[in-house]
Amino acid sequence: MACVVLPCSAQDATQDTTPPWSGFGMEANLILGKVYKHEPKFTLPIPALTTGLDIDLVTHTYGKKEWQQRRHYPTIGIAFAYINYGIDSIYGRCFGLYPNIILPIVSGKKLEWTIRMGDGIGYVTRRYQRTSPVDTINVAIGSHINDFAMVMTDLQYHINPHWDVQTGVNITHISDASFHKPNLGINMVGAHLGIRYSPVSSQPMHIVRKLTPLKNRWLVQGRFSMAYISSYTHGGPLYPVYIASGYVSRRWWSKNKVFAGLDYAYYQSIYAYLRNNGLDPGREAANSYKTAVFAGNEFLLGRISVVLQVGYYLQQSAIKIEPVYEKIGGHYYFVQKEHGILKECFLSAMLKTHETVAEFGELGIGFGF
Repeated sequence: MACVVLPCSAQDATQDTTPPWSGFGMEANLILGKVYKHEPKFTLPIPALTTGLDIDLVTHTYGKKEWQQRRHYPTIGIAFAYINYGIDSIYGRCFGLYPNIILPIVSGKKLEWTIRMGDGIGYVTRRYQRTSPVDTINVAIGSHINDFAMVMTDLQYHINPHWDVQTGVNITHISDASFHKPNLGINMVGAHLGIRYSPVSSQPMHIVRKLTPLKNRWLVQGRFSMAYISSYTHGGPLYPVYIASGYVSRRWWSKNKVFAGLDYAYYQSIYAYLRNNGLDPGREAANSYKTAVFAGNEFLLGRISVVLQVGYYLQQSAIKIEPVYEKIGGHYYFVQKEHGILKECFLSAMLKTHETVAEFGELGIGFGF
């Protein structure tokens, strides 16, 4: 599609007139928070106070890609987080590295309300361990390497083109998605105060195109994934989970896809549990799968997307759990076409949870026709 630059406001201009490094900034947030007990099995002592520091290298997009204009010029970043949970001998400390996107909710000349979502990798210095250094109280974390997620919402004040200050609330979560037991995860809610410095300008001049709305098309889609979960005891073997999803999707507002369909998951760990304990002889495989209906929304960001999904079990395995689950994750599209039989092909990474407890992390590939 051809790029047409329209008459703009003082804040908008063509790409050629955008100064180098315009929109780039360095942000630091001081975090004060509290770990909370998110389920009865979480028996760790609750620290009086949790502290942290979050440093984010950000770039305010200006419309170089069409999706940036459709999303009202969000800010993207890569952040480092340090969390001191408050009882070092049990929880240890967490070091996180995660990409993130900051989306404007309400924008004004001086004040702006935003939401930041990010997910990446975290290293935790303490985990459940029976050997030295012994830590059998930490029933929340079973491995040093974990998924690290951070969600923030900010009220930001623009002092001038170079300096911004902000305050808001945040939620962090770490877990290893049942790759090693125990795996209750640690959740923390907190408040933060921060400052951002932009050497050139925090508000780059925007490219404004005359965008043709994308067709609100329907697609028939499939996703095939695989996960690994550990046995029900610490140090046990890993078992695969095979997941197949079939669904239909409809694009809307040129930047989202709503979808609904069916999930199927086969658990090798449940099969082994039934065999090892002599339960339901001859029907172990028939009692080791789950089926569910699900619906959700996909937020399109060029070749990358953020996926939110909620499901309800139609058929559970021999081990019964709560009937509702959630999945959050993302897709990377290496095929995106408006015409032809195969219109989409993507890599998928999803985290399946039951409220605040992670069940597994899955990796897979998907298609759209």
